[in-house]
Amino acid sequence: MKSTLPNTLIDQFQRRVTYLRLSVTDRCDFRCVYCMAEDMEFVPKAEVLSLEELYQVARAFTELGVGKIRLTGGEPLIRNNVMSLIKRMGELPGLDQLAITTNGSQLQRLAPELKASGVQRVNISLDSLNPRKFRHLTRHGNLDQVIAGIDAAVAAGFKGIKINAVVLKGRNEGEVVELVKFARQREIDIAFIEEMPLGLIDDHDRVLTFCSSDELQDIIAASFPLHPEGDPQGFSGPARFYSMTDSASRVGFISPHSNNFCHLCNRVRVTVEGRLLLCLGNEHSIDLREILRGDDYSLEKLKWAIVNAMDIKPERHYFDNSEAPQIVRFMNMTGG
Repeated sequence: MKSTLPNTLIDQFQRRVTYLRLSVTDRCDFRCVYCMAEDMEFVPKAEVLSLEELYQVARAFTELGVGKIRLTGGEPLIRNNVMSLIKRMGELPGLDQLAITTNGSQLQRLAPELKASGVQRVNISLDSLNPRKFRHLTRHGNLDQVIAGIDAAVAAGFKGIKINAVVLKGRNEGEVVELVKFARQREIDIAFIEEMPLGLIDDHDRVLTFCSSDELQDIIAASFPLHPEGDPQGFSGPARFYSMTDSASRVGFISPHSNNFCHLCNRVRVTVEGRLLLCLGNEHSIDLREILRGDDYSLEKLKWAIVNAMDIKPERHYFDNSEAPQIVRFMNMTGG
C-alpha cells in the first residue's frame, strides 16, 4: 500500500501516463455523423463539472507528473467563460503543453486570445472541402467559417496545428489528397482517423463505411511519397506520422482498428461529468465528481483517487465494427 503520493502515474503494464484529455462540455454547435446523434440528450447542467472543478482536476494531474493537457468536448470553445479556465490552466506549474481540439467554428474570433492564454497546439476537425459534403457530415457546420478559423490559427502562430479528418468510405475518401494539399499550402499537419465504434448511430453502417489507414496511405503515397517517422514519442497522441521531402507538413494516421496504439498508451480522459476514463474503448472508470463535491474534499484525496485508478487501466481495447458497439457513449460524451 502506497503511503506517499508519487509524482508520476504508472499503470500495471508499466506505461507512464503523461497526457490528459479533459472534456469541458458535451455540447457542440455541429452534429457530426460519426460523433453524435442528431437529436442528442446532453448531460444535465447540474451534473457537469464547474470551471473550478475542472481546474482542480487539471491541477491534480499536473502535480502527478502529467505534462500535457488537451481540452476537448463537444466543442470546448462554446462553453460559457471557458477562456477564464484556459488562462488559469496556462499558468499551471509543471504543465509543458496545453492543447485544444476544436471544430474551428470559434477560432476566427478566439485564436489570438487562445495563443496569448498559453495554448500551444490546436487540432481542428475538417472532413471535407466540399461545402455540400461538409454540411452533410457535420449536419450544421459552415465550411467557410471553419477554413477562416484554420487560417486565423495559422496567423496566430501556434506551435503546432493539425487537421483531423475522419474518413468514411462512400462519403469523403475521394478527398484525402485534396485535404493533404490544403494542409501543405498552410504548412500544417493532417491526420486521418479510422472511425471509432462509439455510440449507436443510424446515419451509416460502420462496416460499409470503414476505410483503413493502409488504404488511405496508398492513395496519398501515389501523389506524395511518405516517409515514416516511427512510433509516437513523448507527449504525442496516437497518430503515426509520415514526412514529405518537399513540405514541412506531415501526414498522420490514427488506426484504432487496423494498427492499434495500446502498447504505447500514455493518456487518460476525464469526461465533462467527471468520470476518469482509463481507456477510450473500455468502460473502466472512476467517479471524480463524487470526490470533488464531497464534504471532505481535498486536492490530496483527488490525487490519491487518480493514482489508485491506474491499477484498472486495461491493457488494450477491442473494436469490432461487425458487432453492436461495446461502448454506448458517443464520442462527444467521451471527450474527443
